[in-house]
Amino acid sequence: MSGPITPGFAFRVDGVDGHARTGLLTTPHGDVPTPTFMPVGTQGSVKGLAPDEVAATGARVVLGNTYHLWLRPGPELIHGQGGLHRFTQARHAMLTDSGGFQAFSLAQQGPRTQRSGATVTAGAKTTEDGVVFRSHLDGSRHAMSPEESMRVQGLIGADIAMQLDECPPLGGEGVRDRVGIERAVARTTRWAKRCLDVWRRDYRPKGQALFGIIQGGTFTDLRISHAEELAALDFDGLALGGFSVGEPMPMMYAALAEVAHRVDPERPRYLMGVGTPLDLLEGIEHGIDMFDCVLPTRNARNGQALTRFGKLNVKHARHKADARPLDAECGCPCCAGGYSRAYLRHLFIAGEMLVLRLLSLHNLHLYGWLMNEARSAIREGRYQSWKRTFVDGYERGEL
Repeated sequence: MSGPITPGFAFRVDGVDGHARTGLLTTPHGDVPTPTFMPVGTQGSVKGLAPDEVAATGARVVLGNTYHLWLRPGPELIHGQGGLHRFTQARHAMLTDSGGFQAFSLAQQGPRTQRSGATVTAGAKTTEDGVVFRSHLDGSRHAMSPEESMRVQGLIGADIAMQLDECPPLGGEGVRDRVGIERAVARTTRWAKRCLDVWRRDYRPKGQALFGIIQGGTFTDLRISHAEELAALDFDGLALGGFSVGEPMPMMYAALAEVAHRVDPERPRYLMGVGTPLDLLEGIEHGIDMFDCVLPTRNARNGQALTRFGKLNVKHARHKADARPLDAECGCPCCAGGYSRAYLRHLFIAGEMLVLRLLSLHNLHLYGWLMNEARSAIREGRYQSWKRTFVDGYERGEL
């Protein structure tokens, strides 16, 4: 494998500092400097923000949620409107997840049981064929197989699709259930091959890239062997799934340190669903190129700003008469626009939607700034010292 093989795609690494690296992912909708953070647009929209506003934060890829778009408005409708880019008026690259994680997690409403090799909950059942579940919207029954995931993602038409995988049991004892995780790894490989069969025939020729997903929980030997198995297949990129699902963060960090830099260096490495600014910097240190997470925008809608000096809760009474911006050195529309902490608190307490937009823009600008600074630090060979400085300031807490 000499790199991505889908027409219109390419990936190169152009700088390294330890395991941290910078690169460039070329897509049909523009170049993406890496490492990069991808905001989540669950319903085809980053909540409250227009595509140009999202792009202005430095984001060059936005993630759409296959499960949600499948149920509403439906992939056929999106395809009939010219695909996700035209439907949403997005000019940047887009990625869709496989839909499997939400199909299982959103349907979980009861105790887990094991029956004849199937994982069963009150609302979802995972077997060799895929995931059968009931919609969280209306209770209707749906089946997501590897082939259906590829069909739905193909109709949606994002630049990058993800294989259907089985995410091992979430949190608690699940992270130590080696037998269950081994079963999920083996099934994910079988599903990977089924996804590839459909993709090679129908979607690679149309210019949609496909990434494989590495599972293994926090068992590093399983992760490394699974990474090697998937690297032997012709995926355009490889993702680490099944992290940040309830395991202690030190366990995740230790696994990343062992595994991430061993994933095929010629392809982009994507850490799925992770997160905080400190998580991103840890992942970059170990060789991750791409991240996504709902955290910056979800936390903004709950009144939390993420700054270079930690988390800031605008609801707190201490900000009632505070004339300072969230961060005097931030160039986002919220901070550079002169909006004070006092005004933001007033808007939040009053239930005004403007504050949700301003905080979302601020948090995404922080992530964009963080990725840009990380790339510069890697190119200049000072990533470790820069990371320590940022972490020290972030952990000191809000000013």
